[in-house]
Amino acid sequence: MKVNQSRYMRLSGLEPLILNENSNFINIGERTNVAGSRKFLRLIKEEQFDEALDIARHQVDGGAQIIDINMDDGLIDGKEAMVRFLNLIAAEPDICRVPIMIDSSKWEIIEAGLQVIQGKGVVNSISLKEGKDKFIWEATQIKRYGAAVIVMAFDEVGQADNYERRIEIAERSYRILVDEVGFPSEDIIFDLNVFPVATGMEEHRKNAIDFIEATRWVRQNLENASVSGGVSNVSFSFRGNNIVREAMHSVFLYHAIQAGMNMGIVNPTMLEVYDDIPKDLLEHVEDVILDRRDDTTERLLEFAETVKGTKVERAADLSWRENALQDRITHALVKGIDAFIIEDIEEARQQADRPLDVIEGHLMIGMNVVGDLFGEGKMFLPQVVKSARVMKKAVAYLNPFIEAEKSEEQKALGKILMATVKGDVHDIGKNIVSVVLGCNNYEIVDLGVMVPPEKIIEAAKKENVDAIGLSGLITPSLDEMVYLAKEMERENMDIPLLIGGATTSKAHTAVKIDTQYKNAVVHVNDASRAVTVVGDLLNKQSANEYVARLKKDYDEFRTKFLKRGKEKSYISIQEARERKFKIDWDTTEIRKPKEMGIQMLKQLSLKELLPYVDWSPFFRSWDLHGKYPDILDDEVVGEHATQLFDDAQTMIQDIIAKQLLKPKAVFGLFEANSINDDDISVKKKGKEIAVFRTLRQQLKKREGVPNHALADFIAPESTGKTDYIGAFCVGLFGAQELAEGYKKKDDDYSAIMAQAIADRFAEAFAEYLHKQVRIKHWGYAEGEDLSNDELIKETYKGIRPAPGYPACPDHLEKETIWELLDVEKIIGVTLTESLAMWPASAVSGYYFANPEAKYFGLGKITDDQVTDYAQRKGITKDKARKWLHPNLAE
Repeated sequence: MKVNQSRYMRLSGLEPLILNENSNFINIGERTNVAGSRKFLRLIKEEQFDEALDIARHQVDGGAQIIDINMDDGLIDGKEAMVRFLNLIAAEPDICRVPIMIDSSKWEIIEAGLQVIQGKGVVNSISLKEGKDKFIWEATQIKRYGAAVIVMAFDEVGQADNYERRIEIAERSYRILVDEVGFPSEDIIFDLNVFPVATGMEEHRKNAIDFIEATRWVRQNLENASVSGGVSNVSFSFRGNNIVREAMHSVFLYHAIQAGMNMGIVNPTMLEVYDDIPKDLLEHVEDVILDRRDDTTERLLEFAETVKGTKVERAADLSWRENALQDRITHALVKGIDAFIIEDIEEARQQADRPLDVIEGHLMIGMNVVGDLFGEGKMFLPQVVKSARVMKKAVAYLNPFIEAEKSEEQKALGKILMATVKGDVHDIGKNIVSVVLGCNNYEIVDLGVMVPPEKIIEAAKKENVDAIGLSGLITPSLDEMVYLAKEMERENMDIPLLIGGATTSKAHTAVKIDTQYKNAVVHVNDASRAVTVVGDLLNKQSANEYVARLKKDYDEFRTKFLKRGKEKSYISIQEARERKFKIDWDTTEIRKPKEMGIQMLKQLSLKELLPYVDWSPFFRSWDLHGKYPDILDDEVVGEHATQLFDDAQTMIQDIIAKQLLKPKAVFGLFEANSINDDDISVKKKGKEIAVFRTLRQQLKKREGVPNHALADFIAPESTGKTDYIGAFCVGLFGAQELAEGYKKKDDDYSAIMAQAIADRFAEAFAEYLHKQVRIKHWGYAEGEDLSNDELIKETYKGIRPAPGYPACPDHLEKETIWELLDVEKIIGVTLTESLAMWPASAVSGYYFANPEAKYFGLGKITDDQVTDYAQRKGITKDKARKWLHPNLAE
């Protein structure tokens, strides 16, 4: 099994911080360093420790994952100040939740800090500067206190100032620490000295590239060790020109992280997004950082004068700012512009009798325009979600004024409870519908994902909601919706039930759910219909008539649907097996994989996945229908699709630059044979280690047309030939946290965008990995050279079907994949009780390599196959029916 066995650095404040190969770059906050912040130095000197704590708090709130604390100053009692400050931090949970870095050149201060910090911190720093004996003594003490340590690239001769000296000192320090002190290798961090470039001195030309290459060497040769550094040092030559400095920091950090630098001191306000750096500036800066030309310094100095004090930004048309107040507010809502909304809302508040009047007046007038435009098809979903962001920002500003007056709350048109059902983790569609309804003055109670039925019913009663909206993406969610409808009927509830999600349909709603609940049950197939449907359901004058029409429509639909199903003919499972798809196993090519067993993919850049993204589903998730790239030029939605696409690209650049999403994958290639017609025996060195159960089509077909099962694509054991099968799981980690971060800022547009992008990257990752398997790990398609369009059309050799999809609709088979690949342990993707994958942006499935393997839909199956499947699987027939019921011919 090719699984990384590296040990990981584990730090902690009140919360753990584990650094592994999939961790983002760890940002160390240095503003609580008297040598790095004049303000902090002044506050400590004046003993204003409460204000000094605010600096620490600001760093943590700003994203610092470790805070560096230094009290080394001639006019300060460093030991006393360190202990006092650390004790104060210990009483502030929002600060001490992150690990502490005790920074001092004096051992007595370091030890005093180690004695009072909570959790596991870092000592900054020790070195060989004063000889091996002292180095060993200090390291031994730090080990005794259980801290990690930063080792400076410094020895008895002096600081390391070139590549050779850096790796010489790092290797010597590492060997002493690991071999002689017994220091945990994962707790060693090297600071390889970041020095300025472009100083005009020849000996400084390679300062940056030497650091980068030394970093690469350390990460490749000194097992488990980390590398840190102070990024701002690299740009000291350009103090006063922030444009150039920001670009230098970004370029240096980009290449250093690629080489393996995994933590450091970075000022986020002095960092440009790498992909946003103008190409001409990027070329000049990279020439300097990577030492690509002899005249790099002169060229950058000359070019720097052309960008000094400037920021290249797209000029915005602000003529609308001259309009009347209501027009400005309406324009901001329609266009989704939040830059001026607070000042406009404050102006409106000053003019209004009550702050609530601003919501009921100015804002609702604007949002009514949004609603009308959306209803007329003149605005599209992405724009409506942007409008909601502006609305939320305005309401958040007004809320304190409303609370102060203790006024009654704004009267909404109705209160809607939204939830993704138990076992299901997908909520993009639900979130979009929530935003659209919220924009139309409905109050939303969002219970989130994986919500059990009893919690939904309890919340519906407690909140006195007017309707319940259920969402689900996987087939087991359909059962949850049926069960909830039964429970609502049992509780004698009388509020409408809305059904939505990818696997839901009018057919399932009419046949399975509507029959269980006397009140209205309605399938909502996209967000644009939600407002109309809810409006009709809650209209006091016409709701009864609307519900009666709805019930009649579903009753007629149900009758036709069930009649149509009975018109189809099915054959027995035994006859279907006799009509199986037959491959000539004497002549077909079976390729043994080049790399057998389980493997993990790590440290993959999202940039590598971009070429594999299929963008068409991205637009569909926003209710913009069309094929990419044609949709960008569509007469109706082209302009809006283009804006949405541009916003996605901007977010992707930020995600890549900050490594906000982490791709992880595990896959395995194994020996295999089909057995008992429909099962696949997975083997290792001839011994069975797992069995995949497949399902067979039972629809009666014309003579000569086979009834497929996936097992048909694997050589039967009776042939005496060894065949092969693969299984995989890919996941994108970080999307939920990213979306929640946006939601906390009332930015639903960006939250939904982040989830939609993560889903696209997960699918792209599955496509990328399948290609790597075909051409490299399995190698049966080594000469393949297909475009992304050809990949999307699945013109490659072999298939990768997934449990829960048409060829193999039973989600239970995921459990076998998880056991076979040890998915949860290796990459951390888990299964809910309904066998949805978490994180939600994940894909799993099988690999079949036979040239005749193809995708198909199982269709409906009969009761005899359910009985047979239950016996093969070793489960009850009721359990088999539960998981297979969407495919039952009833």
